[in-house]
Amino acid sequence: MGSVSPFHLAIPVHNLEACRLFYRDILNCEEGRSSDQWVDFNFFGHQLVIHYKEKTTTETVANEVDGKHVPVPHFGVVLDWDAFAEFEAHLKTKKIHFIIEPYVRFEGLVGEQKTMFFKDPSDNALEFKTFKDNSQLFAK
Repeated sequence: MGSVSPFHLAIPVHNLEACRLFYRDILNCEEGRSSDQWVDFNFFGHQLVIHYKEKTTTETVANEVDGKHVPVPHFGVVLDWDAFAEFEAHLKTKKIHFIIEPYVRFEGLVGEQKTMFFKDPSDNALEFKTFKDNSQLFAK
């Protein structure tokens, strides 16, 4: 796969302080620069910026994947197998409410992976996943 360049993602949040605490204290992301309108985080080696935006009503959308209702949009990180297990255990100690509990998706098929979904305090959906064999990430 080679080395991966860090991505930059900016997301809207309607409660800057609650999301700051979530990403910093629950997900353990190191906080970087900030203002009264945004906060930078080291999101597993990538740059995530939460930007304040007034709350608006949006329709919840989900697509069925492997018999589960996957929220759209969502974002997250592919972790190595052991890091995923540690992160899963950590989230459970923090009493995270999972939209989709950690489970093995596509079991026995191409692209088999373990995945989990949850939301931040502003309803942004996150997915974290792992593969026993990382060559399965883009397998058809």
